[in-house]
Amino acid sequence: MARTILEIRDLEKVYDGGFTALHAVSLDIREGEIFALLGPNGAGKTTLIGTICGLVQPSGGRVTVAGHDTATEYRAARSLIGLVPQEVNLEPFEKVINTVRFSRGLFGKPRNEALIEHVLRQLSLWDKRDSQIRALSGGMKRRVLIAKALAHEPRILFLDEPTAGVDVELRRDMWEVVRGLKEDGVTIILTTHYIEEAEAMADRVGVITRGRLLLVEDKDALMSRLGRKELVIELREPLKAVPDELAGHGLEVLGDGRLLFTYDTQAERTGITRLLAAVQASGLHLRDVETRTSSLEEIFVGLVTEENGADQSGEAAP
Repeated sequence: MARTILEIRDLEKVYDGGFTALHAVSLDIREGEIFALLGPNGAGKTTLIGTICGLVQPSGGRVTVAGHDTATEYRAARSLIGLVPQEVNLEPFEKVINTVRFSRGLFGKPRNEALIEHVLRQLSLWDKRDSQIRALSGGMKRRVLIAKALAHEPRILFLDEPTAGVDVELRRDMWEVVRGLKEDGVTIILTTHYIEEAEAMADRVGVITRGRLLLVEDKDALMSRLGRKELVIELREPLKAVPDELAGHGLEVLGDGRLLFTYDTQAERTGITRLLAAVQASGLHLRDVETRTSSLEEIFVGLVTEENGADQSGEAAP
């Protein structure tokens, strides 16, 4: 197993007025992984990232980056981190290449034109190197943000909603860049509202809501454990209600008249064989059968809904 490069212990943030944005968050990030942090708006994702990167002062807890404490060894820890924020805040009249050079200089790194060229080429920005920022599209500006974050050769890259407002083609290109960065050994932590992207990209997933980390788990294991498998049965004649003969199988009738059966892939028996036998015995005629698996987004929505419901009923875990 890869070693831990980022260690977060009991991290808390309480703002003036008493609002608690982070509740004793503890998390280990493995070197070289892509970790997706998922949560609804206001869940604490950006606060957590800001606290790790030194933009937000924590109220308690401890963060270490490759062994460097962010409180007592801030410069050493921060030099290992690249941050791509949600907001596109760039000097509009500056050239692309100068913007990236300047970012490298901020971290006290010596001039390295070969590295700057490599980063710009990696992000398909080399042909735009002498363009002013104001002349770039929104997608290209986001690439410049990534180039700035990579200019000082960080070992951890935070991507906070990196594809927000980016068209589908550019989004796909950017994720190819992310895969390439992982191959180069960069550890990537991302937040995204496009949960299908996290499903496609992430090695592990963390779910946060109301400042509490609900779970951290390998993505595939999470989807296997909490994902539902569904069997959709299409009959020759659409149904308006579940027939009495099939009432004991937990079926639902979909809006188009098909039958939906949900089953547990981890169970010793799924019940599919018994169901199909019952359908045949009832005199109904099958036209088609298909299976589908719940997406990471459906799992995420279910987890957050369940947690928020527990909070409202006063049963949430402390």
